[in-house]
Amino acid sequence: MSHGKQFTLYTHVGGPNGWKVAFVLEELGLTYESKYLDFSKNEQKAPEHTALNPNGRIPTLVDHQNGDFAVWESNAILLYLQEKYDKENKLGVTNPNDKYTLLQWLFFQASGQGPYFGQAFWFLKYHPENLPSAIERYQKETVRVFTVLEGVLSKQEWLVGGKPTIADIAFITWNRAAFGVVLKDFQNVNVEKDFPSVYKWHKKLEERPAVAKVLQIQAEVQKQ
Repeated sequence: MSHGKQFTLYTHVGGPNGWKVAFVLEELGLTYESKYLDFSKNEQKAPEHTALNPNGRIPTLVDHQNGDFAVWESNAILLYLQEKYDKENKLGVTNPNDKYTLLQWLFFQASGQGPYFGQAFWFLKYHPENLPSAIERYQKETVRVFTVLEGVLSKQEWLVGGKPTIADIAFITWNRAAFGVVLKDFQNVNVEKDFPSVYKWHKKLEERPAVAKVLQIQAEVQKQ
């Protein structure tokens, strides 16, 4: 480690999952250096990276104060950071039932929101063929996920514990993709009007100083 910071975050300029790790690092005041892997050069599959993350994807976090311990899978990283370094329990919960509810939402984000929103984004932006049936399938799944969230957030401000936690933060980046791309022109869906509680929740998360700081960094690096 030459940069002198506690963590190295292997990530990507555009990939949503690395940015949510940065949100939590900033929230907890932890020092880190981001290394933006170049997917066009397949750097995520290079031996230097797969030695840390055999899945060859991002994000990967290396903790230099814990024997260069490497963690991959974004929600596993969030749990690691919260459980090991969130001494004031700022982004966690203490009630045993709430802990399982927090895990429930992290699993839902990883198995529901991320894959469905991601596939919708892929077929809309990157797939070499225009496949309307695939696009519609994943747009409808995006609506379904927002319907689940709306049903909960219409009754409570945050997903668990009555406060923002890593469960809420995990949803930010793919929500942004859905608002800006996935549902932008889908069947007259208006997220702000059709899912008002989701929209309000998301905007409150974006306004958090740590999140806003990282979003500004993201905007700057994406201009380069």
